[in-house]
Amino acid sequence: MNAVTAANDDRAPVRVRLRPTMSSDIEFVLSLEQDPENLPFITPWEKTQHEAAIRFPDFRHFILEGGPGLDAVGFLILIGCRSQHQSLELKRMVVRSKGQGFGRAALRVVKKVAFDDLGAHRLWLDVKKPNTRAKAFYDSEGFIVEGELRESVKVTGGFESLIVMSMLQSEFAARRASALEQAA
Repeated sequence: MNAVTAANDDRAPVRVRLRPTMSSDIEFVLSLEQDPENLPFITPWEKTQHEAAIRFPDFRHFILEGGPGLDAVGFLILIGCRSQHQSLELKRMVVRSKGQGFGRAALRVVKKVAFDDLGAHRLWLDVKKPNTRAKAFYDSEGFIVEGELRESVKVTGGFESLIVMSMLQSEFAARRASALEQAA
């Protein structure tokens, strides 16, 4: 499918590839969502939601493969792939091994897929406000804060706010012209 090599700070480049999720991958996806390290930062789906996302044409559900053997290291979901408004949502990206560059490399592939392959005008996402690590990561990759959805997600003990961030096609093109994104 789509592949990219991206540098993660001062470390060696990391190669990742996205491939469409298959039914046989669902247990892996569910295990990542239920991992205690990931649960505070996502709202897990039920198995049937993932199964539907694999089949629904407006969604793209991908397994993230990385490392020397291109093993499964995460997953991600795009929504709005057939939107007349050309606005795609990065609904979820979960990486098993944090800090190894897989997330950064995968996000760069996602931006390329969204803007080059799917013709998006806008790619957006939301981040739970306490997830400062993810917010800083998206900032570093050129996403702009649009606003806050105050106390919009019910969690144990109350509610959390979401930070909405996006990148426009013109911003992606400017980053590409500055060699911050992979060439077309």
